[in-house]
Amino acid sequence: MDFIKTNGKGLILCLAIAVPAWFLGQTLPVIGGPVFAILIGMTVTLLPGNREAFSAGINYTSKKILQAAVVFLGFGMNLTEILAKGRQSLPIILSTITTSLVIAFLLYKALRLQPNNAILVGVGSSICGGSAIAATAPVIGASDEEVAQSISVIFLFNVAAALIFPALGAALGLSNEGFGLFAGTAVNDTSSVTASATAWDGIHGSNTLEAAAIVKMTRTLAIIPITLVLAVCRGRKEKNMEGSSFSLKRSFPFFVLFFVLASVITTAFHLPAGVTGPLKELSKFLIVMAMAAIGLNTNIVKLIKTGGKPIFTGFCCWIGISLVSLGMQHILHLW
Repeated sequence: MDFIKTNGKGLILCLAIAVPAWFLGQTLPVIGGPVFAILIGMTVTLLPGNREAFSAGINYTSKKILQAAVVFLGFGMNLTEILAKGRQSLPIILSTITTSLVIAFLLYKALRLQPNNAILVGVGSSICGGSAIAATAPVIGASDEEVAQSISVIFLFNVAAALIFPALGAALGLSNEGFGLFAGTAVNDTSSVTASATAWDGIHGSNTLEAAAIVKMTRTLAIIPITLVLAVCRGRKEKNMEGSSFSLKRSFPFFVLFFVLASVITTAFHLPAGVTGPLKELSKFLIVMAMAAIGLNTNIVKLIKTGGKPIFTGFCCWIGISLVSLGMQHILHLW
């Protein structure tokens, strides 16, 4: 009862934003529900009024609901199927992830970016867009404004990829298999991978969507090692700052452990699509709801003023990933 009294109003507000954002995202998947939720949330927060009664529920949604979304995401990961079908793409995936993280790190140093901005843009660009940012943000203690900024950067290059890549692939003479690998490794977010592959299939009468989706799901598995490494790094940093002993238990992102457990359950028990499908959709909806909360906690004026460096970082990561994806295909004689 105390939980509802404390958090109820904020949860209802986030839900009220998430529902229309979800349907808008279904209508315009290239933009996606999370971006609509952030935009609506940032607009609502500009309205006059006392937000104190909503703040606890908003903060709960942006933290705990976001972690729950990552856990439910695990139910859509059949590890056996993903690894069996995605093995061919592993060298390309590892190369593109490494490229994005190295570029983000170099620009963090060169441009004096905020560390969390660099991490979120690098991880979001290289792994799986909004889902990777959702998993990483709690681990590194990112603020809601840092999350909103990173999601906005990823969105910008998602749209660019969905519009440009099918024509680029045709101009380069990519095969259907080659474009599936290209879309699956070089496009940030699942919705834009789907949009790019669907556009290619429509032009060429092919069936690359399934292959691109499998490659994308294989990329998503990188959430596990990345978040664990970041948790250890953060724990060691806090230890040095506080002078206390390093505690893995305190630093360990247990929601990632539950994400892995959900994946293992799906794999071990061969859960049918009738079970995993709704859980995956629930995960996506909870991410939209969490992004509504993040939008409500974000100052849009500050976001615009400080957006130049993260956008440039995202652009460099996007170009680097695209070039490495195509280059690795050429080296491996897949193109």
